[in-house]
Amino acid sequence: MKWLASILVNAIVLIVVAGYFDSFYLSGVGAAIIASFILSILNVIVKPILILLTLPVTVLTLGFFLFVINAITLWITAGLMGDAFHIDGFGMAILAAIFISILNVLIQKVIIEPLQKK
Repeated sequence: MKWLASILVNAIVLIVVAGYFDSFYLSGVGAAIIASFILSILNVIVKPILILLTLPVTVLTLGFFLFVINAITLWITAGLMGDAFHIDGFGMAILAAIFISILNVLIQKVIIEPLQKK
């Protein structure tokens, strides 16, 4: 149940980011849910491998390289989705990854954690 909730929250965050940036395109709510599902699978399979391979760089940058890894998984998701999800350039992918990370933390701290304490 928690995984499904995180997919739905991530889909909403993707829609919000797509609404703010013209270079970040989602064709609709269904595409956002599918993109969120693919992104969660990539975060389980690909992201740990990328973190392990880039560990020295991640340590040297004090963890900021994780935004690049998040951008890579986001870009892979866009590539797998085809025309339903498009990101114009890797710079936009990094910017979107930063915004997605910030929004996910805010939603987690402000909405989800207080609801779990009740």
